[in-house]
Amino acid sequence: MKKDRYLLLLLLISIWQGLSSLHLIPSYKLASPVEIILGFIDLMIVGVPPGHLLHHHVLYSLYRVALGYGVAALLAIPLGLLMGWFPKLRRMVSPLVEVVRPIPPLAWIPIAILWFGIGIKSAAFIIFLGAFFPILLNTIAGVLSINPLLVEAARTLHAKEKDIFYKVLLPGSVPSIFVGMRIGIGVGWMTLVAAEFTGVKEGFGLGYMIMTARDIQRPDEILAGMLVIGVIGLLIDVGLRATESRMIRWR
Repeated sequence: MKKDRYLLLLLLISIWQGLSSLHLIPSYKLASPVEIILGFIDLMIVGVPPGHLLHHHVLYSLYRVALGYGVAALLAIPLGLLMGWFPKLRRMVSPLVEVVRPIPPLAWIPIAILWFGIGIKSAAFIIFLGAFFPILLNTIAGVLSINPLLVEAARTLHAKEKDIFYKVLLPGSVPSIFVGMRIGIGVGWMTLVAAEFTGVKEGFGLGYMIMTARDIQRPDEILAGMLVIGVIGLLIDVGLRATESRMIRWR
């Protein structure tokens, strides 16, 4: 039953609201579900800071993540295909990737601000770093997972290397590429919000909004902002899943 999947969530929310109503959970530490809903309405009507409405924060954050994520995908997918296809290139680039990859994207924030200042460029750079490596590694894995017999069969039929690349290599890698894109957008989205904690020139962004709500001691608006972040992340993932299912109906 589809309804059963929401029973636990509804039960936990009911218990949470009940404990809050009995003042067993202080509202200044953890706002109740009803207070979070009212905080959400306040974010849409009044805004944090006042006049900076929720939809503006959402649009600015989406713009930043789209810029950084788009550049990451445009660079990581072709590079991953080439590294998977050419072992020599993979051996040359892999050491650099393995040295840089473990560095958390947030550790780059000081150098990003030094290079680009506080603004869209530094935020996009941090998002780029968060999304690039999951897409790259999954693209390489997708190429390497292709059955070598398929490539040999194509060569036996006198297929050109270009045809093998576009008709065997690329289609066979698409499922893994989408996995990397889904992981990459998740990491990029989380990274964006954290990057906005350091400050934004435009005065808009979900991370900036949450930090402002913290400064004015509004836990209801903090949790409402966190809920918005989670819902948007879920919708992005659903959109990528839908796109994947349309592109690889043969799977």
